[in-house]
Amino acid sequence: MVTYTRMFLRNAAGTAVFNSDKMGKTTLVHGTQMMAGLNCFEPGQEHALHTHAGQEKLYMVLEGTATVQIGDERQTLGVGDGAFAASDVAHSVKNTGPGRLVILAVLAPPPSKH
Repeated sequence: MVTYTRMFLRNAAGTAVFNSDKMGKTTLVHGTQMMAGLNCFEPGQEHALHTHAGQEKLYMVLEGTATVQIGDERQTLGVGDGAFAASDVAHSVKNTGPGRLVILAVLAPPPSKH
């Protein structure tokens, strides 16, 4: 994996990768302090409630409609909407719309590279 010191992204949602069995993932950038990628959902797919120890996460909806749970609160989000989960706060995403869902997910610090 390449480490970037600067980068520009155009049409990030156009790099979405979908999987009929589970949420698709695409890494856009992976720096030393944060990582950004796409979480891609077919209708009805979800990323179950989970936490990240020592990591914060920001979700931004690029395409579609999602029901996002942060802690014990759920909200429906559309294009341009976002949600933030602090470290150790449970969160989940479900595609509740009729079409595909593309979410920009930013994690800080980034997960370790494999």
